[in-house]
Amino acid sequence: MILTPEQFNKLVARDEFNELKMEVREIKFILNSKFDSAFTALDGLAKNIKDIKEEFVSNIAAHDRFENRLIRIEKHLKLDSLF
Repeated sequence: MILTPEQFNKLVARDEFNELKMEVREIKFILNSKFDSAFTALDGLAKNIKDIKEEFVSNIAAHDRFENRLIRIEKHLKLDSLF
């Protein structure tokens, strides 16, 4: 197969190819490190949201217990409920 001058000019030299490979590797490394840091941040946010949900459920349970205690105290003291 004979190459035309245009086709020959489109061929890449070994040095150019190796240089391009190195640049691609560098870009992949940079992107991977950025994605890693983004996923680490997302993991931290997910953990914070999980902790907040657990605290919310705990607070609701505590409020329910306090309300039940207050109702028992009102009954014991024969007080009228305010609400």
